Amino acid sequence: MARRKTIEIDATGQAPGRLATKIAMILMGKNSPTYEPHLDLGDKVRILNAKDVFFTGKKLEQKLYRHHTNHPGGLKEIPAKKMMQDKPEEIIRHAVNFMLPKNKLRTPRMKRLTFK
Repeated sequence: MARRKTIEIDATGQAPGRLATKIAMILMGKNSPTYEPHLDLGDKVRILNAKDVFFTGKKLEQKLYRHHTNHPGGLKEIPAKKMMQDKPEEIIRHAVNFMLPKNKLRTPRMKRLTFK
């Protein structure tokens, strides 16, 4: 089995969704000729300049990131503008997480996504 390579991607001037599709393909290993859907053979991905991603249109003001605390009335909504100020890498992590297949390999694949 080949060693995992570390691929660095510069996020400057890229939209989060377009960037997430590229990252998800690398994490799954679809960029290599030995791709197997049931094996975790993808490479590591390191994202540079996560704070420099940009949203098209009015998404920065209108987009909401939602999560639930599993308590009654626990729906939390964070606007994209606030998320960009506080945790810009979380925007990319969220987009990549939803691009990956919903199976047992998603968690180990997400652990190979790092930020600088």
